[in-house]
Amino acid sequence: MLQRTRNGKGKTVLVAGGAGFVGSHLCDALLARGDRVICVDSYLTGSEDNVRPLLNHPGFRLIEMDICDLEAIDVPVSQVYNLACAASPPQYQADPVHTMMTCVAGTGNLLAIAEQNDASFLQASTSEVYGDPVEHPQREDYRGNVNCIGPRACYDEGKRAAEALCFDMLRAGRVDARVARIFNTYGPRMQPNDGRIISNLLVQAISGEPLTIYGTGEQTRSFCFVSDLVAGLMALMDVDPNPEGPVNLGNPGEFTINELAAMVLDMVPTTSRIVHRPLPQDDPQRRRPDISKARELLGWQPQIPLSEGLKHTAGWFIATLGEPAADLSSTKARGRAAPSEVHAGV
Repeated sequence: MLQRTRNGKGKTVLVAGGAGFVGSHLCDALLARGDRVICVDSYLTGSEDNVRPLLNHPGFRLIEMDICDLEAIDVPVSQVYNLACAASPPQYQADPVHTMMTCVAGTGNLLAIAEQNDASFLQASTSEVYGDPVEHPQREDYRGNVNCIGPRACYDEGKRAAEALCFDMLRAGRVDARVARIFNTYGPRMQPNDGRIISNLLVQAISGEPLTIYGTGEQTRSFCFVSDLVAGLMALMDVDPNPEGPVNLGNPGEFTINELAAMVLDMVPTTSRIVHRPLPQDDPQRRRPDISKARELLGWQPQIPLSEGLKHTAGWFIATLGEPAADLSSTKARGRAAPSEVHAGV
């Protein structure tokens, strides 16, 4: 019989979206702890490259499938993490209907699997549920300022609906569901073309292209290194009793986009200059988590400052894409990021 311990080694864990940026780091950490991992990914935004080193691990299993089509797992599992959703505007706006269905129908399928297995469930939600906030910093009891019919709604409202599903199942006593509201996360394995602000700026600097800043650049974001986030996700999954409400996970250090761009230019040898473009619709002006709840309930707070994490991330991109271009006529980095909006997804 499968041992369903909340803590300790030897659990079988389903990680949906496990070949993605955050999901692959979570798979690494769970395996390192001694758990068995079933990774489910459609490769819509994930990559087999992220989990290739794990394919020969005896505790790792990979299933290529969209969670909208996933109805059951053929072995018992004791924990289910749902990280399966495109998380940057260019990705989730490419097929907004599928994004919404991933959040709603896909999450419903995973909750059903958790219920069938009496498994704990963790939903990766997002700071986007706060929209363009009028409260700062954002606490979990803030209800947000979201445009429910705008171009970002497929993700913002999809994640809000997924949270509602989780807490309805929790209140009904059907699933031990937990919800993490994730703020900007960065680190190795980010896709060069995913449209996130850190990957955009680093790839543009490495390739010698202009650094694109939207609006004045005075809008703020808070950046959490991926290893810190993964530690927070695992702490939230394992904490007892259930917090019975969403928990912010992010780094409360707040930086303007101009400050971030200056750090990139100081860190990457480049001839790049800064160019400004119009701010996209519904782009948040300020974003910073209040993590008091995570500190109190989980004993968690980020350990990696932006200056340190950015060096690790820049080093990974340089190793992946090649040395920084000497000038604008140099060969462009393959898979570079197209100019995109500054956003606050995971």
